[in-house]
Amino acid sequence: MNTEKATHQQTKQHNRDLILRTIFAHESISRAEVARLTHLTRTTVSDSVNGLLAAGLVEEVGRGESMGGKSPILLSIVADSRYLIGLNLAQDKFIGAVVNLRGEIKQMIEEPVHDDNGENALQLVYKILDQLTQNNLKPIVGIGVGTPGLVNTREGVVITAVNLQWQNLPLSQYLQEKYKLPVLVLNDSQAAAIGEYVYGGDHEPDENLVVVNVIHGIGAGILLNGRLFQGDGGGAGEIGHVVVQENGELCRCGKRGCLETIASVRAVVKKLKMNSLSGVMASFMDGNTAAIEVIQNAGRCLGMSLANLSSTLNIQKIVLTGDMTRFGDVWLNAVSGSMQTGALSRITEETKLEIGKLDNRACILGASAFLLLDDYSLLFTEEN
Repeated sequence: MNTEKATHQQTKQHNRDLILRTIFAHESISRAEVARLTHLTRTTVSDSVNGLLAAGLVEEVGRGESMGGKSPILLSIVADSRYLIGLNLAQDKFIGAVVNLRGEIKQMIEEPVHDDNGENALQLVYKILDQLTQNNLKPIVGIGVGTPGLVNTREGVVITAVNLQWQNLPLSQYLQEKYKLPVLVLNDSQAAAIGEYVYGGDHEPDENLVVVNVIHGIGAGILLNGRLFQGDGGGAGEIGHVVVQENGELCRCGKRGCLETIASVRAVVKKLKMNSLSGVMASFMDGNTAAIEVIQNAGRCLGMSLANLSSTLNIQKIVLTGDMTRFGDVWLNAVSGSMQTGALSRITEETKLEIGKLDNRACILGASAFLLLDDYSLLFTEEN
């Protein structure tokens, strides 16, 4: 009997989530259209929608166009019925935001990172979350964190984050204990990939997509059939620490000649002996030949790595995000040209390179969206 009850409840929740996902995917939609798209009966849809209406997650927003009979009542997600927190633990600053169910940022806080002390970094995370959880935006149902480094998402552990000096840090556990909310932690490039996929443009459901994040470090987020691929140990996409130049410069990871030592923001700033990216940008805009050459070389090295990635995965859409995208076509053409040269032409000629649309918001939105990708249970304070 208990098994039958459990199976019935699981079916009910599955149908509810399927219906909610369908409503999420449309600005507004009728019950009949939901039934058609989900292949569920109209009675099942109606019963589930009644529960969603009672939970305040869905509202009726007027009538649609008649197809010959009575005009259908349209349904829409109540964007501000629940809130999520997304964190982007970037190299030079930590950014946190409260996000509604439509990915609209309602409050954002930035805190500069002054050193690479691991304990200081953790206290900075607390400082941001203290402020974001003490506002009037309620209820907050979960916290998603995008962090540099190698992450065990299942356990919520940052295995290693060199620039933050974190080793085997149980970040999810710390945050859950302190804020009494569900927490998910994932690599920042993987979070950026989810952000671009969900909010960054006309990406198809079940699409394959690679998002390459080029900031102080370099990482890729890989989506296969619309689902994040993290690999067996969570490190899928860690292209920044693959050696591309034998006996090259010493990398933060301890090896020499990693892609990050040539193609990252950190590498470009260091190569030109400048203090900041803005200085490099000013020199580049003035037409400084040394700056242009360094930028193009960074792009070419990235392109060679993307040629390997493209040949391995044969994914035909690659989105580039991060600060290096500021260098526009000069950088992008170098990336593209090198990728075309470095891989089988039949593969790369069908691969589309494009610049992401969300800047540092991609990681924030992706970290928060990751909380709901496979499970909407966070949205319900009690089972409906």
